[in-house]
Amino acid sequence: MSHFTITTVENERGGSAHLIHTEHVNWVLLRDDSGVTLIDGGYPKQVDDVIASVREIGAQPGDIRAALVTHAHVDHIGGLSRLANRYAFPVHLDPVEVSHARREHLQQATPKSLAKLAYRPRVLRWMAEIVALGGLDTTGIPNAEPFTLSADGSLDLPGRPVPWSAHGHTDGHSAYLVAGGRVLVSGDALVTGHGITAHVGPQCIHPVFHHDEAANRETLRALAERERLSGTAVEFLFPGHGEVHRGSVADAVAAALRG
Repeated sequence: MSHFTITTVENERGGSAHLIHTEHVNWVLLRDDSGVTLIDGGYPKQVDDVIASVREIGAQPGDIRAALVTHAHVDHIGGLSRLANRYAFPVHLDPVEVSHARREHLQQATPKSLAKLAYRPRVLRWMAEIVALGGLDTTGIPNAEPFTLSADGSLDLPGRPVPWSAHGHTDGHSAYLVAGGRVLVSGDALVTGHGITAHVGPQCIHPVFHHDEAANRETLRALAERERLSGTAVEFLFPGHGEVHRGSVADAVAAALRG
């Protein structure tokens, strides 16, 4: 039985982008004639769901040419080390985030910091569920490498993703513009829901999860400005948590900063 839903956005230049939404975290698949790019990889015990989602879009795990990472928290890289070893694909991140992925240091909420939220109605259930998914695993990706931009600012990977710097949630957090500019994969810089809140819609994730909350808010303003300067509004937001959001980055950022 599938534990995920898929939202697909076609790239008018060819290929497609797919948001794989699960109750606790999301990942993204980019597919074109050259193969598949995986963005993020869920919790450690979601490996089978990641594989199933690749097959659900009509591809095979062996078609994955590389994985990209928005940031190196366990809910986004937990399954990647296992998948990368099994299917022999590289894992790339913002250069600043590489040491985090390799676990040379760790910027992540701890059980102690989360315990301060235990009075909230949803938190204890959420904690139990993410622990069951491997949320306490501190395994990194020892062979993680920085991505290298092409002359046009994109990456030479299936789907031609374009990294947008989004530092703050972690020091080297990255967003990715995909589907020919129709979709922004926002990671945890900008989400639309989370297991510890009932609020649905564009929002900043709870401060306990941010390494630098103030920097993340500045990042959101910078993302909206980058969209404005590009002259073309993004149509969809693929967040790290929550459902797909239809609308521009500017509108989503405005809603999140108001909230």
